[in-house]
Amino acid sequence: MDTIRRYAEGRSMQIVRTYSDEARSGLNIEGRNGLRDLIRDVENRRADYTDVLVYDVSRWGRFQDVDESAYYEYICKRSDVHVHYCAEQFENDGSLSSTLLKTIKRTMAGEYSRELSVKVFAGQCRLIEHGFRQGGPAGYGLRRQLIDQDRNPKGILTRGMHKSIQTDRVILVPGPEAEVQVVREIYDRFTQGHLTEKDIATWLNDRGLFTDLGRPWTNGTVHQVLTNPKYAGANVYNRRSFKLKRKRVVNPPEMWIRRDNALLFLVASLKRMAPSMTWSMDKAAWKHARR
Repeated sequence: MDTIRRYAEGRSMQIVRTYSDEARSGLNIEGRNGLRDLIRDVENRRADYTDVLVYDVSRWGRFQDVDESAYYEYICKRSDVHVHYCAEQFENDGSLSSTLLKTIKRTMAGEYSRELSVKVFAGQCRLIEHGFRQGGPAGYGLRRQLIDQDRNPKGILTRGMHKSIQTDRVILVPGPEAEVQVVREIYDRFTQGHLTEKDIATWLNDRGLFTDLGRPWTNGTVHQVLTNPKYAGANVYNRRSFKLKRKRVVNPPEMWIRRDNALLFLVASLKRMAPSMTWSMDKAAWKHARR
């Protein structure tokens, strides 16, 4: 904001309105209410200004397609609203050199996000291999335990709570004994009593029990308990991918990042689970195990 103000003062401009997308991803326009409002105001001729001041090209967006970035700027241009990049070393005047530099900067901004995604993923994989939890709810019968860098427990994180110190880590530990007993019973009824997932869900609901989200049990929620590797003590990551704001995909087991025996206390608590259970999400393997 200081850079933008100085830029405006140096050109005798008056700032009349501010659009901001604080703490939002610049990979696409979804979720960027500030940029969307700006484009909407410009298109609908509601803009009470002639120029838009942006810190630099990357703040306009780290779009993976440079044409998308150019498209939003063109919307402003055809409505006689000029976009300025205040911290860049070139004037956005439409000259050949300006156009080339802007295209290079847009490409670099998108590439930065791609490189950062790779580095973040590698770091998350390393943490998984050390047995640490990487986001998501704990699940029924489990809790998220906050530990310090020396693995000393600091407390249980309730739903919605997050760690606040960078060196702290989160692991999964068994929850209340009553929930652990229910999980044991689910496995016993499935592996020894040969009940279906629907039967187990009915049994749980008849007892007045709810899932970790406070909802009635369904075939799907029972299936999640029976097939999630964390109940066998495995720390698994990358079962699903949602990188660079692209379409969410379900990854095959060979792409999973897995650390077995990561949850030793959980394994001990659920030692009555049938050892022949398979934890593959492959349907054929699952049916084989069920038989």
